[in-house]
Formats: sequence, structure tokens, C-alpha cells
Amino acid sequence: MLSNWIKGLFAPKRPFPPLAPDAPFVALGDIHGRADLLARAFDSIKDTQIVCVGDYVDRGDESAEVLRLLHARPDVVCLSGNHEEMMLNFLDHPQKHGPRWLRYGGLQTLASFGVAGASEATTGAALDAIAEKLQNAMGAELVLWLRNRPIFWQSGNVAVVHAAADPASPINLQTAETLHWGHADFESTQRQDDIWVLHGHTIVDAPFCRSWTRVYRHWRLCYRAVNGCVGLSA
Repeated sequence: MLSNWIKGLFAPKRPFPPLAPDAPFVALGDIHGRADLLARAFDSIKDTQIVCVGDYVDRGDESAEVLRLLHARPDVVCLSGNHEEMMLNFLDHPQKHGPRWLRYGGLQTLASFGVAGASEATTGAALDAIAEKLQNAMGAELVLWLRNRPIFWQSGNVAVVHAAADPASPINLQTAETLHWGHADFESTQRQDDIWVLHGHTIVDAPFCRSWTRVYRHWRLCYRAVNGCVGLSA
């Protein structure tokens, strides 16, 4: 794997075509419970398609409000991220997946829904009870909405995903695991289908553009308007 990464890193790259979405759109990076920043972004972006890259919950204190804001905006494309995956895994199999989710921000999400009594040390039947409380607090409609989030969105030669994509596979054949968690060859191997991949998930100091990737940092809630080479961030 390391040899492939080094080979790809230094291999000559052919010119990549310019960004050419079918229509202008704005991509929002990982929100992670920051309803205040999401509301500010909504106020700032008018008459343009908004695409959110996933990771709406955990870490921040307002995950419940973030999900409700997004659920109330059917015009906004909301992809799923690895934190939504972990949350739904907890609802489905609390004892198996609960400890990991709670370590990575699930406690803040539970608190935002008014579900108390959990800690990183919670195990066993107590996790089943907490999952039931969360399910009730969310309501069946919101849970179903979260389960139905797509794992990618594409406009022209720009694909939006949460974390990364396998450079050797068409976007529509990618697995949820790859799009949610990343791929070892993503940063070193150029795609051959001329598809730009816009994504979040990875923490960087500032948004940047590489010949076939685009990365956004959460907490500052960066966003990028995509229309040819036009861009702005906040």
C-alpha cells in the first residue's frame, strides 16, 4: 500500500478538465452540531442549490436543532457522513456500536435531544434503554429521513461525497464505507474519468483545491460556491 501511495504521489498527472457542474451550487462542510453556523449559512446563500456533505451530529451542542433545520429544508441536498452512520448503528445495535459512538461525540448529540444518563463508560442493557429514549426523542419521521440520506450527489463533472472516493471506481459504484470513511489511494491516485470529488471529513487549516479533490474544515463551517472556478468561503 505504501509503495502504491509513493508511486502515485510522484507519477506525472495529466491535465484535469475545468470544473463544469450542470448549474451553480454551494457545498457546506461538516456541521457537527453547530446550528448557529448552519442558520447563518442559510441566511447568506440565496437562490442557489445547497449540498451538505454530511456529519450533522456529534461534538457540537446543537445536533438536534441541526437535524430539524435540515429536515425542514427539502430543497437542500443532505448527504450522509460517518457520524450519521455511527448514530444509526447505535439505534440499531446499541450494545455493539454504542461505546464507539459515545466516544466520538454521541454524548453531545444525546444531550441535545434531552437524553440523559449516558457516559463513555455506559455498557450493556443501559445502552439499549438510552437508544430507545433517543429513538423516541427523534421521532420516527426524523429517523427515517436520516436513514434515507444519499451517499453522493453529482452535477456535471463534480461529485460531492462525505470523505473520499476510490479513484479506480465510478462514483455511482462506490461503497458507503468508502464514501463515509475514505480510501487509501484517494490523495495519491488521479481519477481517469475526469470527475472532480468535493468532500469534507478531513480537518485542514483552510479549504484547498487539488487537481481532483477539494477539502473543507468543520467548526468554521466552510462553504464553497461551485460554478466553473468561482469560489468563496466563510
